[in-house]
Amino acid sequence: MKAQRQARIDHEIQRILGTLITQELSDPRLSFVTVTRAEVTDDLQHCKVYVSVIGDRHAARQSLDALEHAAGFLRGELGHKIDLRHTPALTFIEDRSAEKAIALAKTLREAEERHRAAETQHSATEVAE
Repeated sequence: MKAQRQARIDHEIQRILGTLITQELSDPRLSFVTVTRAEVTDDLQHCKVYVSVIGDRHAARQSLDALEHAAGFLRGELGHKIDLRHTPALTFIEDRSAEKAIALAKTLREAEERHRAAETQHSATEVAE
């Protein structure tokens, strides 16, 4: 399958599932879930759905359990909303890239603060001499 068509299918699946999860699912185990990416295989039989969950590890695990429980429903609804010969089986995977980006930004901010403090201390030492 051409890469451009597959990218369009990935994006459409991501968009539809994002809408379905936020508007159609009412499972109390679901936290704030965002579909960050969908990757369908070349044969369109399977789709990895990457989701970002706001909350701690426990909330993330519960949300993933709820999504796995609702996978059949979501696949059926996806089949009604997208025009494909076969609706792919859905596998949900936690996407922790947002957490990693926040941690990296925090580390960079702390390094910058240490650098400024060292620079200030060095300037004060030069003035004293």
